[in-house]
Amino acid sequence: MLTIDRTLYDAIVAHARRDHPDEACGVIAGPIGSDRPVRFIPMQNAERSPTFYRFDSLEQLRVWREMEERGEEPVVIYHSHTATEAYPSRTDIALASEPGAHYVLVSTRSPDTVEFRSFRIVDGQVTEEPVHIEDNAEQVRSESERSHA
Repeated sequence: MLTIDRTLYDAIVAHARRDHPDEACGVIAGPIGSDRPVRFIPMQNAERSPTFYRFDSLEQLRVWREMEERGEEPVVIYHSHTATEAYPSRTDIALASEPGAHYVLVSTRSPDTVEFRSFRIVDGQVTEEPVHIEDNAEQVRSESERSHA
């Protein structure tokens, strides 16, 4: 299951809508081994295409080095589909190279609805997983309740 803060969820959706009609892409980094997405990193789609995305190789190198220096890893790798459902294409599956990551897809085909899905992609096998969105207010309330306990 992917557990994601509402602020990060909203940031992914906003990036996908902003880059439409081209596919948007990016990463959410988190502490190594935590499976906790924390730091939103929108990236440029080097293809600038409505049907394909690719991280710019220099930007990807910089981002991955920065994550390494900070003790982070890519917890979520996201991109959008502009005219189709939020499901990995054959190309998405072939290019999935982070077996520990959650691959999030957002479809921007309808301006009135949000289609936000998460998958694990390992050795060409796609498994959809549930997405749990934590509201910021709940998270803040939980932390303050713990400090008063």
